[in-house]
Amino acid sequence: MAYITKGIGGFYYVRTAQGIVECKARGVFRKRGIAPVAGDNVVLSVDGSLIEEILPRKNVFVRPPVANLDVLFIVASTTQPVPSTLVLDALTSAALYKGVQPVLVVTKADLKAADTLAEAYAGSGIPLILLHYESGEGLDAVRGYIQGHLCAFCGNSGVGKSTLLNALAPELQRETGQISQKLGRGRHTTREVEIFEVCGGRLADTPGFASLEAQKLARIPKEELQHTFPEFEPYFGQCRFTGCSHRAETGCAVRAAVEAGKISPSRYASYLALYEEANARKAWEP
Repeated sequence: MAYITKGIGGFYYVRTAQGIVECKARGVFRKRGIAPVAGDNVVLSVDGSLIEEILPRKNVFVRPPVANLDVLFIVASTTQPVPSTLVLDALTSAALYKGVQPVLVVTKADLKAADTLAEAYAGSGIPLILLHYESGEGLDAVRGYIQGHLCAFCGNSGVGKSTLLNALAPELQRETGQISQKLGRGRHTTREVEIFEVCGGRLADTPGFASLEAQKLARIPKEELQHTFPEFEPYFGQCRFTGCSHRAETGCAVRAAVEAGKISPSRYASYLALYEEANARKAWEP
């Protein structure tokens, strides 16, 4: 099956049985408000110069612009830059809402312990992999998730996505960025999504994220948000009131679980923040 590996400047690079071909998309897609993105399975014209059809998508993300994802690796560093749990939770929620398996990959654990992140996600059911490049610890776990799947990497600039890609597939020789000590963040070294066939699967290299961009991955309705926090699920149906929002209601089983130490306080704080954001969003806003 042919699929788009990269799109840039109106040109799309499609991997076919014969290799990668450069082509354009039919104008009808623009009229329909559809933009082909990396990961799209497509049908080409007989001469291979045009994308004639975009096959039905499993899912699609606007940022990063990629379709048919199976796994979203969310890369965070223990330091330089310090991770924002709210951003990480927004990313994991967006992935789950889109039917994608989120996997947290924590880098720079040799510089600072990752205990805080490990504790926050311990009861969430969301996999967390600690990477140690010198020993190679964690790399096989990442490879296991890539095998047979289409995967993407996301995370703030400077967390080590390109370094991780180099470790997974040295033949790609991705450019690594230098951390800006003054700003505490890295320079963007990747400017468009590009899909590579590595580790028995397909891997999408994605541009760095800013905090605001993380919120644009998916517009999750406030009523659906609770389902993107897997650790809440055991308490569904146990709240005193039907339709409990798990915020300030009396007899909320989720809040009781937080107070009892069964749900991470930082994860619950993220839920409250994301709920308020969803609640404040107007129905007509994209």
